[in-house]
Amino acid sequence: MIADFFGSRNEDTYCIYPVSHPCCDGFAGRLLNSRPGTGEEPALDVQRYFNGSLEAHGMFQDRSGTVIKRFVVKVACRWDHDIGTLDEDFTYADGSRKKRVWTLRKVAAGKFIGTAPDVVGEAIGQVSGNALHWTYVLALPVDGRIIHVDFEDWMFLIDSKVMLNRAQMSKFGFSLGAVTLSFNKREEPLKDE
Repeated sequence: MIADFFGSRNEDTYCIYPVSHPCCDGFAGRLLNSRPGTGEEPALDVQRYFNGSLEAHGMFQDRSGTVIKRFVVKVACRWDHDIGTLDEDFTYADGSRKKRVWTLRKVAAGKFIGTAPDVVGEAIGQVSGNALHWTYVLALPVDGRIIHVDFEDWMFLIDSKVMLNRAQMSKFGFSLGAVTLSFNKREEPLKDE
């Protein structure tokens, strides 16, 4: 999951501050009583999208925007009633590999709890329209130590096959960087390369 990368969110108010990006063209405004994704189509069905095989391409950027890591992740997803398993296999540009297995539990309509071995406690997920918002703490190895890093994740379903994901990482309220991913749903199971 990832943090709000255009502004700040307070309760049900989402504020957009001026940003310098070609697609935003300096947009500044205030959306009251709405959350990203509210009313947007296609509506996200987490159990449908995260079922079967996915492949994602992503990168980690530090707080200055420098790309630090690039990676591909293959995800095998399955559900047994309201319990889902997302088995992620990461391959980084330097050839290193990592595995993470998420267990998701649907606890109410549009609400999910997620756990994984390197997640501290539970990840909390909420669907709104085409968006899925996650907040959690990840235990990351850094220079031989384990650092607990806050993640705020926004995932947006673009169409039946593509989902874009932006996760903001922070510690003590200070930005550490962001992870950006593009997920693609596959028709056939993914094969190891």
